[in-house]
Amino acid sequence: MDVNGTVAEGFEPVRAAFLRNFETLGDRGAAVAVYRDGRKVVDLWGGAKDATAAEGADGAGATGFPADAAPWEHGTAQVVRSATKGVAAAVLLLLAQRGELDLDAPVGHHWPEFKARGKEHALVRHVLAHRAGVPVLDRPLTPAEAADPDVAAAAVAAQTPAWEPGNDHGYHAQTYGWLTGELVRRVTGRSIGAWIAEEIAGPLGLDLWVGLPDAEAGRVGRVAPIEAPAADGGLRLRPKRAVSEAYADPSSLTRRAFAAITPQPDENDPAYLAAVLPASNGVATADGLARFYASLIGEVDGVRLFTPESVALARAEQSAGPDRVLVVHTRFGLGYMLHGSASPLLGDGSFGHPGRGGSLGFADPGSGIAFGYVTNGFRQSVTADPRAQALVRAVRTALGE
Repeated sequence: MDVNGTVAEGFEPVRAAFLRNFETLGDRGAAVAVYRDGRKVVDLWGGAKDATAAEGADGAGATGFPADAAPWEHGTAQVVRSATKGVAAAVLLLLAQRGELDLDAPVGHHWPEFKARGKEHALVRHVLAHRAGVPVLDRPLTPAEAADPDVAAAAVAAQTPAWEPGNDHGYHAQTYGWLTGELVRRVTGRSIGAWIAEEIAGPLGLDLWVGLPDAEAGRVGRVAPIEAPAADGGLRLRPKRAVSEAYADPSSLTRRAFAAITPQPDENDPAYLAAVLPASNGVATADGLARFYASLIGEVDGVRLFTPESVALARAEQSAGPDRVLVVHTRFGLGYMLHGSASPLLGDGSFGHPGRGGSLGFADPGSGIAFGYVTNGFRQSVTADPRAQALVRAVRTALGE
């Protein structure tokens, strides 16, 4: 396996871990980027652009690829699923930073229809902290309906909450996108995808989109599910029984939250990637994701997005404990997962967001580290993929921690 790219002196452990991800953890095509104090110190990529081209005889992913397989290149981008949520959260925090949005205002102040069915006391901060009470829809949306902002917003506004908003937390796997997207549309008159392109990606020169332009479609790797490699003793790692049962039960909040779009969209379909779904269909390079987080905590080529006060808001704990959807203990700030057992990041003070199946982006203000990992081989993991975690541990080693 050839690993391409560069690492700064001292960050060699990240290259070694990235190579092991292909050799032992089944990665097909992937990239990782790390910034420290606004300067790129890791920029690595490898594998095949099409996850199915790297499938080995045992189905777990081989390190050799067919001679005609298109390689993952430096500019290859990838759908990052829920890692998109961290970008969407930045839009709301930036609007608050500019005085255009009050995080303590009721959602219904900007979106009157949302007050229906007992949601009049849901606050904007509840949306960001997964406390709004609407992680599911009684009638799931089709992929076409999900991509229509009017239809999706009306469905969320009409939904009866699963708990009194503000009184508990549970991961809003899909509805988070329609909640944040509609708030941005009501406040600014722009789609959240357009706002990201004009106010975040443009000034920073990011390869990152929520609503992929047709001109960039050829850069996107083809995704596929991959089997988890066998653990020691020939056994495969399995989630706890309560988690498995929640995902298997069609009536559970867990199953219903992830099935708010039914049938499951084809993530290789250009039409899906062109839609604006800020909970799940952002497309980015590893560098785009890392550079985005670097700009939240410091200056990157003269651009800084968050003030120190906004950084403090992002990582101030708003929700902690048993998650009514993910069925594990989770911690959320305002729009970001925080370091903890469900989603280990670099350490206390880190904030970011994983994407179900592998991707991860986060920032650690204490060390000045910003991290981005993207992959085309999706595993069953939701918040703590072993490949991303191996890379995070390698960064920790490089820092001497």
